[in-house]
Amino acid sequence: MERDEFQRGAMIAVSFPQEKNKGCCKFTHLGQLVDSEGLFCLDSNALDEKSQKISKEIREKFAEDLQKGNTAIVNLNWGTVEQWKERLEKSQKAKKRVHLLALGDVGSTVLTALKLLGGDCIQTLGIYDVNENVCKRWESEMNQAAFPWDYDRLPEVVILKEEQLFDCDMFVFCASKGIPPVGSEVKDVRMVQFEANRGIVSVFAKKARESQFQGLFAVVSDPVDPLCKAAFLASNADEKGVFDGKGLRPEQIQGYGLGVMNARAAYYAKKEERFSSFLKEGRAYGPHGQDLVIANSIEAYDDSLSRELTQLAIDANLRTRELGFKPYIAPAISSAAISLLLTLQGEWHYSSNYLGGVYMGCKNRTTPWGLEIENLPLPKQLFARLEKAFRGLEEIE
Repeated sequence: MERDEFQRGAMIAVSFPQEKNKGCCKFTHLGQLVDSEGLFCLDSNALDEKSQKISKEIREKFAEDLQKGNTAIVNLNWGTVEQWKERLEKSQKAKKRVHLLALGDVGSTVLTALKLLGGDCIQTLGIYDVNENVCKRWESEMNQAAFPWDYDRLPEVVILKEEQLFDCDMFVFCASKGIPPVGSEVKDVRMVQFEANRGIVSVFAKKARESQFQGLFAVVSDPVDPLCKAAFLASNADEKGVFDGKGLRPEQIQGYGLGVMNARAAYYAKKEERFSSFLKEGRAYGPHGQDLVIANSIEAYDDSLSRELTQLAIDANLRTRELGFKPYIAPAISSAAISLLLTLQGEWHYSSNYLGGVYMGCKNRTTPWGLEIENLPLPKQLFARLEKAFRGLEEIE
């Protein structure tokens, strides 16, 4: 493990396998230096145990970096030290260019929310849809939404050509097909969409590879977690379909589905006093679907209460479908628009990130030193639920 300085702090260089590890993350615990990434990265108890293997010399060498909190761990299998210095510096641009693919129900709602809320961090909003008139409609509508006498407060919406999609800092994938109609008997709508949407996301992941895209590939379409993995594998496959590590790095892809599950849990926690601990002490983990994990509290974890609240959050979309409507507004706002903006602003939010071969939803933020994933001392019962969700994600091919 070598240490290098760069403009914003320091870098610790490691060499972990590409298939299972991110290229870069923030250094927050000595346990990160011991082994390839995995579910243990969410549990400070497990990280403490791993860190016991580290020598006194190494502890002393990196103690100041931990204290200052301005150090990145960079994986040399995903780039040289000089490449990482350049990448980390470029990522700090004040306002970002955000490009959206597809303007259906979800995409247009995301666009509207980003237009209204993104003035402080979005330079321009680029839009692309296979229907040219849809793009013309939204460019016109959105650019006629303005504050009087302050006409540049909101980001401008611009129509893109397909070849311009990856000339940006954040690409937002909202394309989708195969959504079961309202009234169908399908219980988990998200997984029905997987086969249809996997082909689409793979096409654009390959385009990102061809463009040598260095920004964030944000997956909003369902099911976000398996689609993130599909995008990662497609982007890193050569002409024969063999993994070569020459496409998107794992941390360049994030899935935006967990935000609404957290918001749904909060919705029910506000309605029933017995769930109220979630509002200040709760957490959401895992996929945007049946293996979701809601914890009522970390310090005072109640397994039965947490499982009940989890099921309420999972079934919330069914309640909307029972009313005769597609449940896309809350996901488009909570999972996508709000979480995307928090990502751009470097604030804590919920999204899915790469951990040991799968994309797992958890609380995280983007920092000048790479992705920072929250780790907490997780109760054993809670960690067992996370393991089940993790195994479920591993099984999806």
